[in-house]
Amino acid sequence: MKRISKIITAITMSAVLLAGCGSSAQEQTQAPNAAQSTDRNTSQDKVSLTILAAASLTDVCDELKGIYETENPGVELVFSYGGSGALQTQIEEGAPCDVFFSAAEKQMNALKEEDLIDEDSVQNLLENKIVLIVPKGSSSSISSFEDAVDKAEMIGLGEPESVPAGQYAEEVFDSLGILDDVKAKANYGQDVRTVLTWVEEGDVDCGVVYATDAYTSDKVEIVCTAPEGSCKQVIYPAGIVSSSGNKDAAAALIEFFAGDRASELFEKYGFTPLD
Repeated sequence: MKRISKIITAITMSAVLLAGCGSSAQEQTQAPNAAQSTDRNTSQDKVSLTILAAASLTDVCDELKGIYETENPGVELVFSYGGSGALQTQIEEGAPCDVFFSAAEKQMNALKEEDLIDEDSVQNLLENKIVLIVPKGSSSSISSFEDAVDKAEMIGLGEPESVPAGQYAEEVFDSLGILDDVKAKANYGQDVRTVLTWVEEGDVDCGVVYATDAYTSDKVEIVCTAPEGSCKQVIYPAGIVSSSGNKDAAAALIEFFAGDRASELFEKYGFTPLD
């Protein structure tokens, strides 16, 4: 009987130990899951803002992105650059987006009329200039917009249907009475940076871009600025896309763009901030 009693006691103690080990193993298994859950919550709490911005804003916005994300660690900025007309079309087709930063009022106004932009959110932030450029060290004697007809074989322009710089260029040439002659020599790019690259590489004799684009390159020369009154004022508005699910964060970003910190950087890149 004593032997049987000892066996029962041993079995009971083993069961207790196994239960304790099972509990410990379960706790160890659960601990990493809890940490993973915390990581997921942290990731979900971070706001990601998508900004469709004119190609001419590429350099300055890339720098502003780093500043803003450092000062606002809970926000990630995702910029997508292109011709303002092409970006307008993306918004019209339902592309997910929070902020539209256009190189012209025309595209922004069209989206407001379609109720795709929150009208009260729109701010005119910047002004730019239209310039004629040639490759650095060019042997051509092009020194004016009129010379583009007489002294150039090929002229680089933004596609006027989708690129505001191309629209402004046509206004300039039309005001000078030479638009038809220019069209006969024009090569059209999908955005203003494409035109800049053509001039840098000598693929065209001259091109029309924004002053800010020309300032980013040491491979081109500005030969003249568009004559006063020859085209509309080059205004850059920004607004919140109506379908955005992050409107408070989008509004805060636009206020940052309008603030002193961003204005200093815009000026550095050749833009004129508007009050």
